Amino acid sequence: MAARVVELRVHGVSNTPPADILCLTPEPGADGPIPWLVAGDAMTGFYRSTAPDPAEPVAVEAYSWGQLTSGARTAKDVERALWTALLPFTLANVALHARPDVPADPETERWRDRPGIAAWLIRLFCLSLTGTLVLAATGIGVDLIGWQCVDDVCLRRIPGPWEFLGTGWWGAGAHSLAVGLLVPLGLLTVIGLLTWRTYQYEAAMPAGTGAPDPGPLTNPLQDPTFWCGEGQVRRAAVLHLCTGVVIAAAVPLGAVLVMDPPTGGRAVLAWSTVVLLTVPLAITLVALGQPYLSRRAGDTPLGPWSALIAVLTLAGLLGTIALLLLPDGPAGIPLADQRPPDGCTHDGSIPGCHEDRSLPGFDWIIAWYGTGQAILLLAIGTVSRSGRRALLVPAAGVALIVLGSGWLGGWLPGAPPAPDWLSTPLVAAPAVTLAALGLLLPATPSASAGPPPGRRDRVAWGYRGPALIAGFGWLLGIAYSAGGLYWATDWLNNGATPSGLSAITPPLPVMWAGLAFLVALVGLALTGLRAWCLFVGLRRRRLAALTRPAVAPPRPPTPLSGHDLRRCRDVAAFQALHRLVGGHALRLSGWFAAGTVPLAVAGLAGGLAHTRPVPAQPAGWEVALKTAVDIGDSLLGWLPVAISGVGLLVYRNDTVRRSVGVLWDVGTFWPRAAHPLAPPSYAERAVPQLQTRTAGLLALPGSHPYKADAVILSGHSQGAVISAAVILQMPAQWRRRIWFFSYGCQFTRLYGRVFPAFFGPDRLRTLTTALSRDHGTGPDGGDATGPEGRPEPGWTNFWRDTDPLGWQVTAGEREVIVQDPAALHPSGGEVTDPPIRNHSGYPEAPEYRRERARVATLLSGAVPAPRAGTG
Repeated sequence: MAARVVELRVHGVSNTPPADILCLTPEPGADGPIPWLVAGDAMTGFYRSTAPDPAEPVAVEAYSWGQLTSGARTAKDVERALWTALLPFTLANVALHARPDVPADPETERWRDRPGIAAWLIRLFCLSLTGTLVLAATGIGVDLIGWQCVDDVCLRRIPGPWEFLGTGWWGAGAHSLAVGLLVPLGLLTVIGLLTWRTYQYEAAMPAGTGAPDPGPLTNPLQDPTFWCGEGQVRRAAVLHLCTGVVIAAAVPLGAVLVMDPPTGGRAVLAWSTVVLLTVPLAITLVALGQPYLSRRAGDTPLGPWSALIAVLTLAGLLGTIALLLLPDGPAGIPLADQRPPDGCTHDGSIPGCHEDRSLPGFDWIIAWYGTGQAILLLAIGTVSRSGRRALLVPAAGVALIVLGSGWLGGWLPGAPPAPDWLSTPLVAAPAVTLAALGLLLPATPSASAGPPPGRRDRVAWGYRGPALIAGFGWLLGIAYSAGGLYWATDWLNNGATPSGLSAITPPLPVMWAGLAFLVALVGLALTGLRAWCLFVGLRRRRLAALTRPAVAPPRPPTPLSGHDLRRCRDVAAFQALHRLVGGHALRLSGWFAAGTVPLAVAGLAGGLAHTRPVPAQPAGWEVALKTAVDIGDSLLGWLPVAISGVGLLVYRNDTVRRSVGVLWDVGTFWPRAAHPLAPPSYAERAVPQLQTRTAGLLALPGSHPYKADAVILSGHSQGAVISAAVILQMPAQWRRRIWFFSYGCQFTRLYGRVFPAFFGPDRLRTLTTALSRDHGTGPDGGDATGPEGRPEPGWTNFWRDTDPLGWQVTAGEREVIVQDPAALHPSGGEVTDPPIRNHSGYPEAPEYRRERARVATLLSGAVPAPRAGTG
């Protein structure tokens, strides 16, 4: 009896419908075959045709996982739009997996070694990024609403019954600040509930696949716990949410302690609260580097440390609220004198209305918080590129800040008074610049990074990838926060420009962020212009190559017809895009990131200057600068809405889906091992399910109609990445009966360069080795060897030179190039030109069908007898 071979197809980011995956085309006038759900559910299901072709030697089954990221039109689109608001968390989480030297076995990672230090710094940065959004919400609730919005006219502009904050007992002292805490606490509640609803992604576990292979791991994706991190995510979420509560409570608590120093019983309550809020932070900093958070081991309990942190944080929050609700203390200045005068929002002529009466110290908190994050990012890039000893450079920058601040504050022992011209920005800017020099140190890849890669597959951005990816998340988080603060200020001012004379004043760093954002947009436009120039040049060269004869004819060639010239232009455009994305996209993004470094340093220095980027009443050239600031701030206010709109449309529009959807699916492919509040990883569910189905088909009894003696695991684009992760998780008893088809995949030019520890040249060969056919036999009973006498690799990669998202793979696999288009002219009675398929339609190509028939024949003769107990 002939062996039964099943081709299990996995679609990519475009969420191809099951009917299209199965290539079902109904005939005119007939219903035709339809997809039939044979396993799974509507969310993630396996489909077969209701009328399979009996002449086909291979049964085709489609795995549809796109509902995890796209889903039903309305509900899923709205949910995805909400998830895009957490895009900064996604980028920060991806940075952990972009480390160039992740050990293959997580048990060998130590806090003191290079990858361990980088992981701790990245997790610390992720924690600070949660604090960034919490600080913005605290600024809206505590500063803008609870502190500056003091009259009924301003409070009536806020949705809800907030007028009580302006009168009576609630309007006295710091009582309204306690109510303002509802805004950040409400934000944390929403994010926490959203995260809690997605724990089932991490809870999925493979079933019936057998024990993992013994022996050392050679790729992190072989770790059996890599896709099983429910307990880790729960524990990390507790730390992030509690840290957010601590940051939110610390803002009003610190302001009150400075303005109204406590004495007597108030001092006992105040400093006890400070201790209760400080201890959870100290425990968290230590926990970030411990196996408590760095190991993934399935559904493990929260543990006593999580409970302790939660209890201490709650006690600190209650202490903060109690202190805020007490009347003014006798030792300080009456708090009412620090707030804006009543009536400023409708009568700006009242004395003191146009003075900066924002919450004292909040500007400094934001500015120094951002400076610390910048140095943290520079430290991540330094240790990733040059090792832990290179951390001396950013450490020197931190030391310069500490010493300079001590000199300015007069508390540096034995130092003379600081000169009058020295200011905080003049200390911070050189210190951050010094820390940035660590990114220019020579690259020293660790031993686990493998041999030096070639030009086309070298590590992206010179081993600075974690810092660059996390840095984009940081900039986006700052943009979100500044935009939210600006939008709330504009709303409370009833449309008055916050950067001018207005009663409600946003934090001064927000104004600098708007100016920096506008300059960054100009840099982004210049990067796009450079990309267009490269595209035009590549297209021109490809067109010249397509229209040039292969050999010089004896007589002048006949000019191409208008039809042929147009078709050549179309093909040249796709070929140019293929080369632009594969050869220049990462470099262009790197240059843009390099340009943002001095821009970020300048913005941080401006925020620390505690002055506006332009006077409230400008004159002359300052008017143009004020206009630029207002435009930048306005754009920041609309940025979250614009990004959410893109998230809403990403699966409704093919162009947006191909350009943005691939980035979204790359970001949400990785487990939430660094930032637990990021959108969930669809692979946490897709990989175990596909692993279970593949092993299940091979283990079915011989009498079962779906029994498979061998499986061709066929992955398109992102589906190829999912399939590779599945294969590396499979035991050898099943893997030896699997052949891997990849097409339109990004193993080399994207994943291999950005995530070298998983898909780099040396780590990707683990997949080739796992699929080698040296254990099998050919159809004639001999060894299954390739054309050069070597063991046949169980992996075939298809690619087109018109595919902007698919390239060759140099890992020892079999390469098949697919011609695209099939011809320049119609043929076979057709009247339209053969389409340019670029990234789609691989299974319909003749090259694909020929290779599948060859592999099916090979597998039919190479399938060994089933082992006892395996089907």
